[in-house]
Amino acid sequence: MEEFGEWLRHKIRVIVMKQWKRPKTIYRNLSYPNWKYKNGFSHEEIFKVANSRLGWYKRSGMNVVNFIIGKDLLENRIKDGAGLLNPLSYYLVKVGI
Repeated sequence: MEEFGEWLRHKIRVIVMKQWKRPKTIYRNLSYPNWKYKNGFSHEEIFKVANSRLGWYKRSGMNVVNFIIGKDLLENRIKDGAGLLNPLSYYLVKVGI
């Protein structure tokens, strides 16, 4: 169940980065949360991810993306929208363990 949650978060990161499409947009959208949440990545590291020629799946697995679009950011609820639920904790609540 834990592995499924990790895989699901990774696939969501892939979808988010595909929506950004261009390297300029990827750089801008990764730089803002890095600055806001003080993750400590340099502009050069974010630039490398944005302009990488790797595929979407590999690019979404890089440390920069994993920390900036992390578990806490994906589980965060914004206004009335739902955040991503952790499948393991949801299962444990429903089963009653």
